[in-house]
Amino acid sequence: MPEVPRADVVGSLLRPRALLDARERLARRELEPAEFKRIEDAAVDEALRLQEEAGLGVVTDGELRRLSFQSQMTEAVDGFGEWDLDAFLWGEWESEELGPMRVERPALAVDGKLRRRRDLSAEEFTYARARTNRLLKVTLPSPSLFSQFWDPERSRAAYQTLEEFLADVADILREEVDELVRLGATYIQLDAPHYPLLLDPRWRDFYEARGSLDVWLELDNHVLAPRPGVTFGFHLCRGNQASHWLVEGGYDTIAERLFPRIQADRLLLEYDDERSGSFEPLAAVPEDKMVVLGLVTTKTPRRETLAKLARRIEEASAYCPLERLAISPQCGFATSVLGNALTPDDQWAKLRTVAETARLVW
Repeated sequence: MPEVPRADVVGSLLRPRALLDARERLARRELEPAEFKRIEDAAVDEALRLQEEAGLGVVTDGELRRLSFQSQMTEAVDGFGEWDLDAFLWGEWESEELGPMRVERPALAVDGKLRRRRDLSAEEFTYARARTNRLLKVTLPSPSLFSQFWDPERSRAAYQTLEEFLADVADILREEVDELVRLGATYIQLDAPHYPLLLDPRWRDFYEARGSLDVWLELDNHVLAPRPGVTFGFHLCRGNQASHWLVEGGYDTIAERLFPRIQADRLLLEYDDERSGSFEPLAAVPEDKMVVLGLVTTKTPRRETLAKLARRIEEASAYCPLERLAISPQCGFATSVLGNALTPDDQWAKLRTVAETARLVW
């Protein structure tokens, strides 16, 4: 496995106001696509500069071209039926500071055989690759996240079974990985926030009716089939939307079934507060994998200190050796265009803290 810096990032960054305004104007047809792309490109340039100045060894394009972290699939592939932002927002979200956020599940239904119109993330990668000398990460969604688009009645004309549908999703994502590798990508991450949802009976019932941990693993490993010279990351969190979360609880009940079996080199795990549980499940991580501790929260402006983060890393090293640990924010700063309740200054300070902690500890 190629060496990856100790200071990592999960993926998304706050969208600049100018980019959000431009997206709205584009939707109202008040802005030409070429002008929108110029604004979007400038935002990506700034995102790369921000991460480099913070001192990070790993950077992303901030996922600034996406409506949501997983929307590049539905934007690039026909067959998903009608959808909007709520397809990625629905749920009963919680926040101690902001109060609950309830978003009803839309009437989603795959209504045709999936057909790729374009690559999902190749544009993101090739544009950013030419503008940074840091290790550039590309993020992709886990195939089984899209099980929510399955409707047992309305989807059968296109796919007789959920498994048949998800197999097509996984094939598209595997082909995308192959294309990214052909273009020179060496660090690719699969985002899989639905695994920790199994900790909560409300979500467990919904998702277990649309697969199982074993089925999800098979699909993810199909996408993550080893490629020479490529590092694969696998990100797990408990929901991250507009500074809200979905579930709480440690990784204990899924660690032994998941950590040794997923074909990823780096496990990016959420550990920013008490909801995350203890570090004990890290004992289930095999010796050929690294753990990226998501210790810096993206949900609130709280400023973490280097001393406290170093102590947390030391605590984790009781279960996974220090040489197999790294640090990152707990999730993205803007899982969708909504973004979390932080300022750009808060975001920069947190990225800087991640980089400084890595230098201090390692």
